[in-house]
Amino acid sequence: MVRETSEKGGIMKISRAWQQVMCMLCVLLLLMVPPVCAQSGSSVPELLPELRLSLRDTMEAAVDNNPNVRLFKERIETARAESRTQLGALLPNLSTNVRQTRQNVFLGTIGLAPVRTDPFSIFDARANVSQSLFSLSLIQRWRASREALKVAELESETTKFDTMSAVGLLYIETLKAEATVNTRNANMKLFEELLELARSRRGGGMGTGLDTARLEAQLENERQQLASAKYEVERLKVNILHGLGFAFDVRLTLTDSLKLEVSEPPTIEAGVAAAMNQRMEVKAQQQRIKTASLTLNSAETERIPSLAAQGDYGLIGNRIHNTLDTYNIGLFLTVPLFDGAREGRISESRSQVNQETIRMRVVSNQVVLDVREALVTLASAKEQLAISQVGLQAAMKELALAKERFTVLTAGSNFEVTNALYSLSRARDNTVDAMFRLNGARVNLARALGELDKLH
Repeated sequence: MVRETSEKGGIMKISRAWQQVMCMLCVLLLLMVPPVCAQSGSSVPELLPELRLSLRDTMEAAVDNNPNVRLFKERIETARAESRTQLGALLPNLSTNVRQTRQNVFLGTIGLAPVRTDPFSIFDARANVSQSLFSLSLIQRWRASREALKVAELESETTKFDTMSAVGLLYIETLKAEATVNTRNANMKLFEELLELARSRRGGGMGTGLDTARLEAQLENERQQLASAKYEVERLKVNILHGLGFAFDVRLTLTDSLKLEVSEPPTIEAGVAAAMNQRMEVKAQQQRIKTASLTLNSAETERIPSLAAQGDYGLIGNRIHNTLDTYNIGLFLTVPLFDGAREGRISESRSQVNQETIRMRVVSNQVVLDVREALVTLASAKEQLAISQVGLQAAMKELALAKERFTVLTAGSNFEVTNALYSLSRARDNTVDAMFRLNGARVNLARALGELDKLH
């Protein structure tokens, strides 16, 4: 009796020590640097050059190399060229021409005798200049093109932040996949230990072949999920390289890990106010309204008279060495009386202003929705993470107790061990999923507030 009591006391001590070791192991597995697990099952050849990137490095690299960002930068150049074209209509136009001709003239065309003159030569070298002195329509058109340039720049910024957000979320998803690989490895170690214990019990006459076969089946199922998780890591890394516009012949290593805590988020009112001031979509839409208004004003001011100057100066004569200088200077006042197409342009421009005003409300509503949704998702993720950590501790305790019973009791305790293993596996998955949601919500909130450049 004393011997049994001492043996049970020893088993209880071993069980408590095992539980403590398991707690430390799970925490380390969930917080350890992801690349360690990725390297163990990576199918990427080790000879490839290594590319180490943090979350911040990844988002900054996307800004410099992503094809969509570069495309919108080229659109800025297009808008800048259009602005220079509109400015050119307000600048002087200077040209020169030189001609040497040999001709004769039929005098009947000017009311003289119907005869043809003898051939004669004309040399003419002349400079021509024209300048718009006043045209409100051209001025407004140029101002509209300048605002369109600002729209292109803000659209480029919007695309930049969208790309940073997409690549950042891919980075977080890859960290989740690597954490999943860690949990699968930990689960396999547990199954292997229990399988060894079941085999020893069977050899001692305390277990059955069914216990061993059941654990072997569970071990192979976990091995399959581990293989799937490893390839998911590689798939996501390839997508990150694609988003960055990098070559695929590198071995990507992620240096960050999933965070367990985030800074305190703003209130809904403060978040919406910050987003309205910082989001590039809002600024771009404001510029579109201004551009449309200037375009409308340009069409309307076509009704106002415009003034231009034109002149030329040059040398004319029969030979290049026998010329006289002549000039011509004039002012031209254009007074529009009727232009049917102009009224159509005015109506079209007015409709465009109304459309952009309506779009402004759509953009504002979307910004408010993004902020509210990001804050709700972040609060939910924080609560889920806290619950999953409690569940993980409970599952580890359940496994320790089930393993103790499996060690000292009969085959009936095998079902308890199996259930405990499933509970621990599910708790680990829940913890990884909650960490992923928390970190993804952090990226989405930064995007909703227009503060991705401050995210680390």
